Amino acid sequence: MGFTEIFVATHDAALKRAGLLDEGGSSAGSPSGQALRIPGVSDFEIEQLGDLAGAAVHAGGADYELAMVDVASDSLLGVPPAMVRALAELLSYETEGEGNVLDDVAERWAAQDDMPFGADEARKYVQQLAELAAGIDDAERTGLYVWSS
Repeated sequence: MGFTEIFVATHDAALKRAGLLDEGGSSAGSPSGQALRIPGVSDFEIEQLGDLAGAAVHAGGADYELAMVDVASDSLLGVPPAMVRALAELLSYETEGEGNVLDDVAERWAAQDDMPFGADEARKYVQQLAELAAGIDDAERTGLYVWSS
């Protein structure tokens, strides 16, 4: 199985990066901390994570489906604003006695069918993804993108 890469970029930069990844290239030239590569998952598992994050921050029912962003790349998908907000909120969402929301989401995500890793590794991925989502800057016209092999 391949991998999925989630990254922050402008639309044009996302298309360039997807082109490199489509050709089997590396995205190593990207700024560090602006991308997360998760082996063994597809865009479907990222959508599942979005649903779990939305439910955890009491924003369930929103559209968490990844969408094609450009006909130039079938493998590049955009993360909808509702999912970006839900993921970013995992970093600061406060509950009354329900424990750590981010840990709970990671555990539930790791428990999904066919997940290639356990809760500890899932927590690292969810933490990094939440940090990427929190770094989206409307002023710079950046968005969160998913490329899946």
